[in-house]
Amino acid sequence: MESESTNPNNDLRAIRDIMERSSRFLSLSGLAGIFAGLCALIGAFFAWFFIFDSDKERFGEFLYSTDVSITSGIGLYLSLDAILVLVAAIVGAACFSRRKARLAGQPVWTTTTRRLIIHVAIPLFTGGIFILILALRNHLELVASVMLIFYGLSLVNAGKFTFSEIHYLGLTEIALGILAGVFVSQGLLLWTIGFGLMHLLYGSIMYYRYERQKKVE
Repeated sequence: MESESTNPNNDLRAIRDIMERSSRFLSLSGLAGIFAGLCALIGAFFAWFFIFDSDKERFGEFLYSTDVSITSGIGLYLSLDAILVLVAAIVGAACFSRRKARLAGQPVWTTTTRRLIIHVAIPLFTGGIFILILALRNHLELVASVMLIFYGLSLVNAGKFTFSEIHYLGLTEIALGILAGVFVSQGLLLWTIGFGLMHLLYGSIMYYRYERQKKVE
């Protein structure tokens, strides 16, 4: 009796999956993007309705004032707001990615993970230093633009090591950052779109494509 022959297509698919898992970080969860988007929307809500009290003129005065310090008054509250949003988003991304890896029976910390973190950290660290320089020189009108652009660059780098959607999210953030540099009075709105709505959109797409469909299958 002849042994049952294997399907070449299944073998090729298995080899491709192994190679992809070894070279790409596939534990990134779409839920992490959704969570980051919600954090950004909450942060923007507090910035607009509590720090600026829905006063557009006050927001404009803050952007162009040469007397405002990033370490006092509105500048301090905005800094704390942004830091809390960033910390919450990072913690959420780590928790959701760890959960996804555990459910798939895959390790989270690998060589690819380290390379991903390094390539993401370089633009973020550089952008953070540049933002401090802008803040110290009271060029606060460009902070939203710089945050979006450098964050977009970090995502473009990350797209080499994880899902392709991250690459396109990065390009979207860069485009929004350029617009925020041109229309500086709309910086908070464009920041909210980039970090809030775009994360919700791309996070939902990734969750549907790579997590929800697999659960259904």
